[in-house]
Amino acid sequence: MAEASKNSDKSRKTSVSKKVRDYIDGLSDEHRMLVILKAQLYDGMWESMLDDLKNRLAGKPYIFKLVNRINDDIARIGEMQKFEAEYNIDLADYVKM
Repeated sequence: MAEASKNSDKSRKTSVSKKVRDYIDGLSDEHRMLVILKAQLYDGMWESMLDDLKNRLAGKPYIFKLVNRINDDIARIGEMQKFEAEYNIDLADYVKM
């Protein structure tokens, strides 16, 4: 019975690992840059990065193109936060700096 449990754990880890690898491989350059910035500038914290982006949006004057990019980045971060939480990982451990 213990052997079956070990095999089940191993196959689950392999399945999660493949899903993580597939997700990483599918990230756009913009997504990868956000992961790198999170790791290097925000101590690995999405929340700090989101706070910074939202604070920039609230400031005036602003450049319209930048606002569109910030909104896109906020959406990307939300997507990646959800994936990290679901698989209990940090994407920075997988994206090459």
